[in-house]
Amino acid sequence: MAQLWGGRFTKETDKMVYEFNASITFDQRLYEQDIQGSIAHASMLAKQGILTKEEKRAITDGLEQILEDVKTGKLEISEKFEDIHSFVEATLTERIGEPGKKLHTGRSRNDQVALDMKMYTKDETLMLDGLLQQLLQTLFGIMEENLDTYMPGFTHLQKAQPITLAHHVGAYFEMFKRDRGRLYDMYQRMNVCPLGSGALAGTTYPLDRDYTAELLNFDCAALNSMDAVSDRDYLIELLSSLSTVMMHLSRFCEEIIIWNTNEYQFVEIDDAYSTGSSIMPQKKNPDIAELIRGKTGRVYGALMALLTTMKGTPLAYNKDMQEDKELVFDAIDTVKECLALFTGMIGTMTFRKDQMERSAKNGFTNATDAADYLVSRGVAFRDAHGIVGQLVLYCIENNLSLDEMPLEAYKKISPVFQEDIYEAISMKNCVERRTTLGAPGKDAMKVVMGLYKTYLEEN
Repeated sequence: MAQLWGGRFTKETDKMVYEFNASITFDQRLYEQDIQGSIAHASMLAKQGILTKEEKRAITDGLEQILEDVKTGKLEISEKFEDIHSFVEATLTERIGEPGKKLHTGRSRNDQVALDMKMYTKDETLMLDGLLQQLLQTLFGIMEENLDTYMPGFTHLQKAQPITLAHHVGAYFEMFKRDRGRLYDMYQRMNVCPLGSGALAGTTYPLDRDYTAELLNFDCAALNSMDAVSDRDYLIELLSSLSTVMMHLSRFCEEIIIWNTNEYQFVEIDDAYSTGSSIMPQKKNPDIAELIRGKTGRVYGALMALLTTMKGTPLAYNKDMQEDKELVFDAIDTVKECLALFTGMIGTMTFRKDQMERSAKNGFTNATDAADYLVSRGVAFRDAHGIVGQLVLYCIENNLSLDEMPLEAYKKISPVFQEDIYEAISMKNCVERRTTLGAPGKDAMKVVMGLYKTYLEEN
């Protein structure tokens, strides 16, 4: 057992207690942030005259060498240490001697771990944002190629009105764009440096906390030392944002799973993102989409677990807060993997344009436009609604679409119908006449696509 405390104790910690208390098995992934934070701390201590230049140089050189050795595999992080902080400090002291013992001057593990976790979360948030940006680029490419790909739009999982695939995918573009915005907002709020807060009440050493914050690329130093060491709001915000990302991925995956069925046949998932059955040779399963849908609950669980952990913790630091790491690490890993796989899956997917348009026609998605046709010729909308209901019933009874219904049958139900009804209810006209901003018509979509292109170029 290697730990940073013990002078006040007369007995060894019980082995089971030590293992239960230790965090090295999971917080070792913070080694880079821990070392970077320690280098900045040493630089600040030297600036303030608390360390000599020689001590600062020895500490900095020693920490940089430890970082290099861990990265290259020359130095293995040992689980005999309680946490990553103990490992780094003990290794440094072993290598450089007495100066290593001075590194912890003016700080506590409480503000040290708060710093490490914030730095890690900042790094990972930027990576997550990059993955979301790649997904948006992929969605934008699909939209560009499918401005004329007609398909049914749904409400209640019932075919409703014709839209385009570009318009449908654009809804998800909006969702993931908002996800990036949430991560950005969270990043701005969390970009406050806790180092120098000590255990909870600061320190008597003349630290320059603003200088440390500047060295570590934070906007400023935290203004309250108790809040700084016990704040986990930013992790709750992160998990909330990631839960929303997963919810959006899951919704899209649900649609892809439906579209992939024999009943719809809207998409063909690439072989690289599908699996087969051990007994049924005809099967091609959308396993990636299903797993992403399933892993959504895993990320939700992390959010609920951390909210529950924090709800009863008094100020300031409590050991309960150690529970944040495994939850956050797992959620970040899960979302990063899901975003990468989803982007690859949808980017290689084949969209069955003919089947999509056929489904839109056979689902009477142009029924509203048939009613609008009557209204434009003086029929009251409520009457037009009833007339078109009769048209649909006729088509169902005769296994026809509105496009296939004979003109004589139209006229028998309402003499207002003329030959131009077929043009009025064509998929192209049904979509193209919807030109208000946000609608699926090509003119409206081109305006939106221009805005999306600018967004991707500038963000």
